Amino acid sequence: MAVRVDLNISLDGFATTTDQTPENPFGADWPRLVAAYAATRTMRERVFKDTSGAGTTGVDEQYAQSYFSNIGAEIMGAAMFGFHAHPNDPDWRGWWGEEPPFRVPVFVLTHKPRPPIEMAGGTTFHFLNTSLADALRQATSAADGKDVRIGGGPTVVRAYLKAGLVDSLHVAIAPILLGRGIRLWDDLRGLEAGYTVKAETAESGTVHLTFQR
Repeated sequence: MAVRVDLNISLDGFATTTDQTPENPFGADWPRLVAAYAATRTMRERVFKDTSGAGTTGVDEQYAQSYFSNIGAEIMGAAMFGFHAHPNDPDWRGWWGEEPPFRVPVFVLTHKPRPPIEMAGGTTFHFLNTSLADALRQATSAADGKDVRIGGGPTVVRAYLKAGLVDSLHVAIAPILLGRGIRLWDDLRGLEAGYTVKAETAESGTVHLTFQR
């Protein structure tokens, strides 16, 4: 069992965008940030429900396949679930649709716990107001020997990295500049110590950077 992170960031280190509007809740920058992943065959099938077999099959696809491989549970922050978009709606079921792509138990870190939500396809959202270590303990138990992914956003990922709880970090660096948002690397000086670091450039220009304990 390993604790894993897979995250998309820009060249200047930002893992979030800030150009959202009510008419465009993801903003114009988000598709630019995740374009290489979104174009892969695996992501088109798992996230966008495209069963045509279309999509890229190069280096980005290899990492997209790895993203879902051997995952038994996931941890994410309240923002990744989408609570900030509907903070006062008790019936809000997240913005991942009725059949989210995770297909495993997902533990959402929030200050407002609520009953679990069972979705189609094997995903169940559990809402926790607890410490990072306790959330990881619960996710590890649910993963039943498989890996636990710290899904995001960057604030949650950075907290787990600072706590030394991440075994494998994969960062897909998109060849774009965002200029603002939440940076992954802040306050992580010397993170590379204790990891083997490798880099691989995909056909899309995305640099896949991996830190392996």
